[in-house]
Amino acid sequence: MRDLPLPTLPLAELMPPAAANRRLLHPAPTRSDAPRLVVAWAADAADVRAAQRLRHAVFAQEMGARLSVPPGAPAGHDIDMFDDFCEHLIVRAPEGPDGEPGEVIGTYRVLTPAAARRVGALYSEGEFDLTRLRPYRARMVELGRSCVHADWRSGGVILALWGALAEFMARNGLETMIGCASVGMRDGGHVAASLWEQLRHMQLAPIECRVRPRLPLPVDELRRDLPVEPPPLIKGYLRCGAKLLGAPAWDPDFGTADLPLLLRIADLPPRYRRHFGAA
Repeated sequence: MRDLPLPTLPLAELMPPAAANRRLLHPAPTRSDAPRLVVAWAADAADVRAAQRLRHAVFAQEMGARLSVPPGAPAGHDIDMFDDFCEHLIVRAPEGPDGEPGEVIGTYRVLTPAAARRVGALYSEGEFDLTRLRPYRARMVELGRSCVHADWRSGGVILALWGALAEFMARNGLETMIGCASVGMRDGGHVAASLWEQLRHMQLAPIECRVRPRLPLPVDELRRDLPVEPPPLIKGYLRCGAKLLGAPAWDPDFGTADLPLLLRIADLPPRYRRHFGAA
């Protein structure tokens, strides 16, 4: 990197995805004879609900997170106050034999600068002091609640999501993405502390845009010498030019250490700029 009803709010100050693109923004790379995944922006409350059910399945059922949902929220959904203000990007499995839509197998939610002003904060401000990011905020989006169904984690879903995000950023003149990448702490946090120790020497952002965790992971009390490999999602961000903004925060509800990351479209390596069509 987590009220009813939940329509998707329009982007009052930004150009929204074109109506035609709401149904098929960016097909995932597939064999020419294989059914295509479909990437779309949630068009109604039903689409958002489907994304929230996937999030619940991954975060609560698979990862064991303790989710705090609004009173009266339907069971089996991950819902919080930011959902009303976010755009929700979803990936659906290929259509069924009768043409019925496939299930939602991947999702990101996107909080735009205009929406952040309406809600009054970013989600990650609950975990980090983001004061030093003020110069970026006019053209900065926050990514969150990213997850992929366990049966579809081969990489194609994430590539499809990233392609649609890059198109959205370019369309709306946005320059910067921030978010948190989570590392599980079932081992007590030693892997997360070792990952921080490894990455801070190579991927740390300049001091002028670093952030401070409100509830820091106590890295000095943990092992930091384990030979760890960054999780695929973090490795993907770093390959795209993302920078680590500071030390990890501890999220006791999700049971994770959260690493704050920032990615500027201008920092995408040329091969990724071509792949995602970034301007």
